[in-house]
Amino acid sequence: MKNQLIASFVATLALSTATAFAGNSLLPETATEAVALKVAKEVQQGGYKLLSVADMKKMIDAKEDMVLVDAHPPEEFVLAYVAGATNFGFQSNRNGKWEDDALGKTQDAYRKLLGPDLNKKIVIYCGFVKCGRSHNAAVWAKEMGYTNLYRVPGGISAWMDAGYPYKTQIK
Repeated sequence: MKNQLIASFVATLALSTATAFAGNSLLPETATEAVALKVAKEVQQGGYKLLSVADMKKMIDAKEDMVLVDAHPPEEFVLAYVAGATNFGFQSNRNGKWEDDALGKTQDAYRKLLGPDLNKKIVIYCGFVKCGRSHNAAVWAKEMGYTNLYRVPGGISAWMDAGYPYKTQIK
């Protein structure tokens, strides 16, 4: 059952990617460009740094002191997540109002998760490059005064694609 749900999750991600391919064996360059520009614009607006899954894995393996945040909604977090990550869900499309952007939790709860050290390394990921949840989470952390922020744009999909181990709560 667990493997079927995880396979279903991965298949859904693959299907959404395949739909973007529109029948081509490669993603059209204009679509790639659009995603790259979207991420570049978000990084510029958000004031955080980008991190690859390979670099995140190195940091985890080196046991670097950091807060690892998974920005998925809880029902997606349970399917697949990086060991050590704490779930704090955000909407994909940023509205700029906490009540609209966070998924039913308070700013105080987010601040408690991130901790009192505004310079502590915070690494945030979500599902895949087009997912805006990690951007939303990073921007809110920045607005709360945190300064050492990293977004992993490939998220759990790139993590799994790289063959890195992940956790699941599916039995």
